Amino acid sequence: MFVVLLRFSDNKAAAAQHMAAHQQWIKHGLDDGVFLLVGSIQPGLGGAVLAHNTTPEELSKRVDEDPFVAQNVVTAEIIEIVPGTADERLSFLL
Repeated sequence: MFVVLLRFSDNKAAAAQHMAAHQQWIKHGLDDGVFLLVGSIQPGLGGAVLAHNTTPEELSKRVDEDPFVAQNVVTAEIIEIVPGTADERLSFLL
């Protein structure tokens, strides 16, 4: 599984211009069953995505296709986690 951190960059002011395309990118990730959770990094620092059911290479390609990444609204960091133990509700991740 992966955590993708999308931290605002130098072009943060362009976020509104690319928001609809970014939201479509999120919807596509959810519809594909890759994104499990999408939310904001507080306080207003960017966003985060919890992802699974993909390879590091596929996820990197998907992240590069995010309009926010492509337009330098955010910089992306992908952290890979190898799950070891989980609450029963998250056992599908093991």
